[in-house]
Amino acid sequence: MSRLRNLHDADVSIWLDSLSRDLLDGGAFARLIDDCWVTGATSNPTIFAAAISGSERYDAQLQHLVRAGTDDPQELFFALALDDVGRAADLLLGVHQLSGGRDGFVSFECTPDLADDTDATVAQALELWERLSRPNVMIKVPATAAGIAAIEELTYLGVNVNVTLLFSLERYEQSVEAYLAGLERRRAAGSPLSQVTSVASLFVSRLDGKADALLPAGSPLAGKIAVANALTVYAAYTERFSGERWQALEQAGARRQRPLWASTATKNPAYSDLLYVEELVTPGAINTMPLSTLRAFTDHGTPARPADPRKTLQAARSQLDLAAIADELEQEGVQAFRASYRQVLELLDAKAAKARSGKELAAPDANAHGNALTGHSTDNQIGAV
Repeated sequence: MSRLRNLHDADVSIWLDSLSRDLLDGGAFARLIDDCWVTGATSNPTIFAAAISGSERYDAQLQHLVRAGTDDPQELFFALALDDVGRAADLLLGVHQLSGGRDGFVSFECTPDLADDTDATVAQALELWERLSRPNVMIKVPATAAGIAAIEELTYLGVNVNVTLLFSLERYEQSVEAYLAGLERRRAAGSPLSQVTSVASLFVSRLDGKADALLPAGSPLAGKIAVANALTVYAAYTERFSGERWQALEQAGARRQRPLWASTATKNPAYSDLLYVEELVTPGAINTMPLSTLRAFTDHGTPARPADPRKTLQAARSQLDLAAIADELEQEGVQAFRASYRQVLELLDAKAAKARSGKELAAPDANAHGNALTGHSTDNQIGAV
C-alpha cells in the first residue's frame, strides 16, 4: 500500500467514488478504509442506479418496504440509498474523529430534478441531513445558479455541503463565496462555525473530453487543459482561504472548503490511466477515485510535481471558449444525473409492482457480483490492492 501512503503523506485525501451494498455487505468497504488509506466516499444518482440495478442485495429490503406500505419510487430510493450512506458513514466515523472532523465523510446528492430550484433544494437537503443525522455526511448540491444560492443558505443552516458539477474557475469562485457568506451569517447569528464544512468538487476528465474534440488534430494542448484548469482552481483556493476575511472566520472556528478532484478516471485510452491523480497531488485537496483508478494507482502510481498551469490555460483560451464549454458540461452533467435518476425510479417502480403482486423478489447471492478491484467476488475484492 506504499503508493497510496505516498498520496496520504502528501496531504491528499483518498475518497472512493463508489458506494454499493455489495461493497458494504462483503466487508470490502471496511477493508478499503483499514488497508488502503480510503478516508471518504462519494455517491451520485448514476452510482446508485448502477448499484441497485446491478445487485439483488437490495431486494429483501425493497420487498419489506413495499409490503409495509411504501409505494412512492422516490421514497423507496431514499430508503435504500440512505441506508447505504448511513452504514458507510458509520464505518468512516473513526476516520472523522481521528482527523478532527476534517475527513471521513460520505456524500449523498439531492435529486437532480431540483437543480434549478433553490428553495426545493434547500428543503430536500435539510430533510436528507436530518434523516441521515450524522456529523460525517455531506449533501451534494450542483453548482448551478440556483444551487449556488442554496449552498449559502445550507451553510448558514449548518448543513455540510459537497458542491458538485463544478467545471470552471468562475463557478468555483461562486461556490467559495457562497460558503464564506453562509459562514459569516452563522457567525452573525451566534451559531458555531466548527460544526459545518464543505468541499468543492471540480470535475476534471470531462473537460479534456470536450476540449480535445474542439482542438485541431495533434494539438499540444490535448489532454492538458483539465489539469491546468484544476491547478488554477487550486491556486484560487490557496488565495481565498488566506487573508483577513478568511482569518477572521478561521479564528471563530471555521473550516476550509477543501477542493475535491472528481471525475478522475481517464476517459481517453491514449492518456495515462492516472493522469488526473498523478498530476494533481495538491496538499489539502481530495481525490475521489473509482475502484479501477484506485487499483491502478496501487499498481503503478507515482505522484508528480504539479506544473505551472498559466501558459496552458492562456493558450487554451486563445483557441477555445472555455466558459461556454463549462456551461455545456454543467448542463450535460445535470441531464445525465436526471436520466440515471429516472432509470432507477423506473426500476424500483417495476420491482415494487412485482412485490405488491405477491411475487418474491430474487434472494441475494453473496458471490454473484464481481467487483472493480479484482474482477472477482466481493470477498476477494481488496486482494489486489
